[in-house]
Amino acid sequence: MLYPLPAVLVTSRSASGEDDVCTVAWAGTVCTSPAMVSISLKPSRLSYQYIRETGVFGINLTTEELAYATDYCGVRSGRDTDKFADARLTKEEAGHISCTLIAESPVQLECRVAKELELGSHTMFVAEILAVHADEAYLDAEGRFDLNRSKPLVYSHGAYLGLGTLLGTFGWSVRKKKRKKK
Repeated sequence: MLYPLPAVLVTSRSASGEDDVCTVAWAGTVCTSPAMVSISLKPSRLSYQYIRETGVFGINLTTEELAYATDYCGVRSGRDTDKFADARLTKEEAGHISCTLIAESPVQLECRVAKELELGSHTMFVAEILAVHADEAYLDAEGRFDLNRSKPLVYSHGAYLGLGTLLGTFGWSVRKKKRKKK
């Protein structure tokens, strides 16, 4: 019941060079130093096989514009079709791992598996982030990345949703109010 979750597109490549992309809603931050993330996959997934072979994968954040591709890559198997072509996703070669990334994604993470945990129906891959790529189109006036402008996609109980209205920022509940000058 920990919803909503980010819906991400995970890219992987087999040891012999075939690319795959799958949708993962069980993904999250593990720690900041070293920067690490996790994804959980069923062993029946083709991406699971590729990640086990190579020990690397890409995490590509999704947007409202990528909603169709995100759903499609979650319900079709790379064993049967070229999901990149079918979903009109542009492959972009990663710089630190032998894997493709998705050019349409506003943020791409290059990941190397540090640990695998078999946890019942899914295996969790805990991975170190080797590189982060962010689309400069989402830089604000101060040059900071504004992911919210990309309209991130989340997943909740079988539904894909956009994010809503900003309610506050980290620490706003305890921040001291600025005094008015007299």
